[in-house]
Amino acid sequence: MRLGAGHSIALDGAQAHYLTRVMRAAPDDAVILCDDETGEWLANVQSSGKRSVELTVEKLLRPREQVPDFTLCAALLKKSAFDMLLEKATELGVRRIQPVITRRCVADKLNSERALAIVTEAAEQCARTALPEIAEPVKLGDLLAGWETGRRLFFADENGGEPAASAFAAQTGPAALLIGPEGGFDDAERKAVRALTSTCAISLGPRILRGETAAIAASALWMGLAGDWHK
Repeated sequence: MRLGAGHSIALDGAQAHYLTRVMRAAPDDAVILCDDETGEWLANVQSSGKRSVELTVEKLLRPREQVPDFTLCAALLKKSAFDMLLEKATELGVRRIQPVITRRCVADKLNSERALAIVTEAAEQCARTALPEIAEPVKLGDLLAGWETGRRLFFADENGGEPAASAFAAQTGPAALLIGPEGGFDDAERKAVRALTSTCAISLGPRILRGETAAIAASALWMGLAGDWHK
């Protein structure tokens, strides 16, 4: 829902429960709202019941934040590990999360509603005004076949590549990072990824990292060297 000054908002379900039962919101209390379109707004509680809350939007506090054009292409992992990946990617400022299905993935489906709930909660806890887009899972072959011209693909290859820090520091323009599953990529997948002209194979150092750790660490490094952390 797109917010605007003077709009009346009715909340029910989990959102109303959170405001009334957890935050103990009462009439005339101030509430912060975000719509992932325009930004962060100040609202005022008009009425508060057990199952619904009526709010009036007052004024814009912050416009929706700008985020770097960075996509995290992450192989699906076990549920708890992928939950962590979603949460931390949101905190780090990833614009888009593209789940990928590879031959060694232990999962091939993603609960979209659960994923949206995770990134929303992470954004709320960190006062983010922009949610990452969560794409539907796609097979690795289809991802490569439809790759966007002009977007650099940094491939975290366990067999090695250019040091990630130097590759990221030299990069400009739209970028993406491809992280594999628990069992890594097989030889055919690795060959296919490296064959893409947009690919830059990178090394994440001398240690073996779990899938979620690699995704979080590499995303943070990219944000520091090529993203918006230096602004």
